[in-house]
Amino acid sequence: KFGMSTLRIAMYSAEADDVKGYADGDDAHRDELEKMVLESAEICAKLGIYMILDWHILLDYDPNMHTDMAIRFFKNVCPALKKYDNIIYEICNEPNGGTSWSQVKSYALEVIPVIRANDPDAIIIVGTPNWCQYVDDAANDPITEYDNIVYAVHFYAETHRDDIRNRMTTAINKGIPVIISEFSICD
Repeated sequence: KFGMSTLRIAMYSAEADDVKGYADGDDAHRDELEKMVLESAEICAKLGIYMILDWHILLDYDPNMHTDMAIRFFKNVCPALKKYDNIIYEICNEPNGGTSWSQVKSYALEVIPVIRANDPDAIIIVGTPNWCQYVDDAANDPITEYDNIVYAVHFYAETHRDDIRNRMTTAINKGIPVIISEFSICD
């Protein structure tokens, strides 16, 4: 046993490596992806581990590009997921390409209510700009309308050094909860 306590299920919003994402697939494809998410939740519950449901926007940069699809996805899966107490929602992984915190926050304020309508106490991870490196931007203007919100930082030890650590320290010192939702010792 490796002692794993969490499994991250990445739902790409747009195409990645010639695989259709949720937003660029057809309805049958979306139905199949939703089914896989629900099956994953059941498996994680049986194993007694957490599942991070990650709306992965890596290749479309700005989460606002597919807000309608994110809302559709969470509206469709949250009613079935609300029975589990091991689900953590990550609503916009790795905004990048110059996407600002104000853009991410605007998107988050549209998506969070969809989750809260079904799962009022779940933890929701909100990504931060520049591949989840600028958590200090979120600390300067946090989401105050909802509880149980945490902010993502990604840290790769070979390339992300004092700059990212300092940004995270600034955010923590300002009182916002931070999670390292992706990390490695390599670049």
